[in-house]
Amino acid sequence: MSSPLEFARLAVLVFFAICFLQAGLDKAFDWKGNLEYFRGHFSKTVLGPFAGLLLPGLALLELLTGAVCLAGAAMLSLRSDALLAHLGVMLSLLSLLVLFSGQRLAKDYAGAASIAGYFAVALLGAVLFAI
Repeated sequence: MSSPLEFARLAVLVFFAICFLQAGLDKAFDWKGNLEYFRGHFSKTVLGPFAGLLLPGLALLELLTGAVCLAGAAMLSLRSDALLAHLGVMLSLLSLLVLFSGQRLAKDYAGAASIAGYFAVALLGAVLFAI
């Protein structure tokens, strides 16, 4: 890491590695609690009947996103290879759009608003990798 730009890129990747790995692992280790939450949260939406399918899909997406961000951070810092880093940032944007759409469908506007901050960080990451 020889420049502030490289440090900022790495920081975005580590931020999302922590965020998505923790979220995915939480779903894996507290499956029952998360499934109950999903069923209740989406009960009055078109997604309600699919809560049992949404949880594993989201958990896998979050774990994949976190792992790619972590691998991208490692490749970026060790080999200056940005391919996985770019993919990690793009997966972060996709994952956040999925989360945001779920919150909006559930009419959890406060939850959706909180995702906007994460989305701004992901957009910043995309811009940092475009420079």
